[in-house]
Amino acid sequence: MMPLYRIIFGIIAVMSASLTLSGAGRDTMSGIFNPRFRSLQVHVNDNDQAPPVIYLDGADRLVVSFDELAEERSYLRCRLAHCNSQWMPDGLVANEFLDGFNDSQVDDYDYSRGTTVHYVNYRITIPNDDMRPTISGNYLLEVYEDGEPDDVLLQVRFYVAEGWAAVSGSYTGITDIDHRAAHQQLSIVVDGGDDLTLDDLSNRLSLTVVQNGRMDNTVSIDKPQYITGNTARFEHLRPLIFPAGNEYRRFETVAINSLSMNVEEMDYVHPFYHARLRTDMPRGSEGYAYDMTQHGRYRVREQNSADGNVESDYVMTHFTLKSPPLQGYDIYVDSDFMLRRFSPSSRMNYDYDAGVYRMAALLKQGSYNYQYLAVPKGTSAGRTAPLEGDFYQTDNEYLILVYYRVSGARYDRLIGVALIDGSSPSNF
Repeated sequence: MMPLYRIIFGIIAVMSASLTLSGAGRDTMSGIFNPRFRSLQVHVNDNDQAPPVIYLDGADRLVVSFDELAEERSYLRCRLAHCNSQWMPDGLVANEFLDGFNDSQVDDYDYSRGTTVHYVNYRITIPNDDMRPTISGNYLLEVYEDGEPDDVLLQVRFYVAEGWAAVSGSYTGITDIDHRAAHQQLSIVVDGGDDLTLDDLSNRLSLTVVQNGRMDNTVSIDKPQYITGNTARFEHLRPLIFPAGNEYRRFETVAINSLSMNVEEMDYVHPFYHARLRTDMPRGSEGYAYDMTQHGRYRVREQNSADGNVESDYVMTHFTLKSPPLQGYDIYVDSDFMLRRFSPSSRMNYDYDAGVYRMAALLKQGSYNYQYLAVPKGTSAGRTAPLEGDFYQTDNEYLILVYYRVSGARYDRLIGVALIDGSSPSNF
């Protein structure tokens, strides 16, 4: 009889064939490129609600974790790549951005316990004894099998920042497009202070804003609106107006033997447990209702376990959205558990007999945030309005990244970072 893990891997390989990319087609977004791997997350000091930012020479540690659906561990290695502010490789060699060896063994791992789906949980900590970033900027961590450095299995983005500049900002529903309706407009100030001299701010300073971790509507601005002394202001700029969206939807699969939040049915059909979520409806016409969510993140946990990383099972999770077919759009489930990718594995298929969109994903037990994005065919930017609605009251999270290119330098320094949640900015 074929071992259970081989049956599971065969099913997952068929479902996730679209995740496997050739070397030539691989990009620099966070992603999993081999169907054996699941649950790729990046935390700071085990804080799963923080963006993946650490400070140069600081005490924080970045922890990258992921699972391999297997009975035995693989011999994995990892390396770093440095990218410019637009996530393009900037051509720096390892000794220009790294202290140590840019080829480190992944030797922190543990085996699942008491689960129907067997897996190996891996953890990579940055900095570590083998590699320590020496410059700020955008970094890509790549994982590959020992002896196969050209076959990247998975990769994740993170940021290393400097404390050069103080960054502050706020957002409002009173915008240059509408007034307390469907948008939010940001105002951002970058203050170099008395000890920092930024020459030629107009040409060397740039800004990137990420809304709720989404990559499809990230905004980059290469010139401040106003410069006063050592202070740059980004105000009344059209790119800083975002569709406001809605609070994320939620569900939990923390229990196998009972129904958790928004789970309608839980049963076992070999070789997986299956969780069928309650049918979702479009929310654009319902009006805004506040709900404290985590901006698309998820937390692995099992309610009776002391260590959910290795004692949480995998559950085939079924999403259903009741809606007429949206002509001209592809519908995707957007969340950190989909790594914010518009791929065949996150795209919903329309069931004309039932009048619903459907999608299923093998997810580790836990608490999840998600939303539905409508992506116009032929484009790569999702819209919240058709299915979630846009409400100016929505509590969004904006990550602000400030880059500076020193004269003659070959890379973009990340000199300041701030997180705006509601109307309260914070530097970290």
